[in-house]
Amino acid sequence: MFEESAVRSMIKAISWRVLATLTTTALVYAVTGRTDLAVTIGLLEATSKMVLYYFHERMWNRLNIGRKPIAGTRPAVEPALASPGGKPE
Repeated sequence: MFEESAVRSMIKAISWRVLATLTTTALVYAVTGRTDLAVTIGLLEATSKMVLYYFHERMWNRLNIGRKPIAGTRPAVEPALASPGGKPE
């Protein structure tokens, strides 16, 4: 069992944003025919969504919702929404 590092989350955010930004830029260019507008919107979209994705990913890494321990290992922390007896509610 492993926990994703902040570096891994950042690399994932960047790789996804490159693909998504190229798609957005191509769509804006296809609709408007303007390279300057397509690039400007693409850069604004990439920057804002990359930052949002990184924090979203880090938040989800702290939650145990939907996670189950691997057979033969002990969870590092109690699962989210666990009752005091250790059994999920």
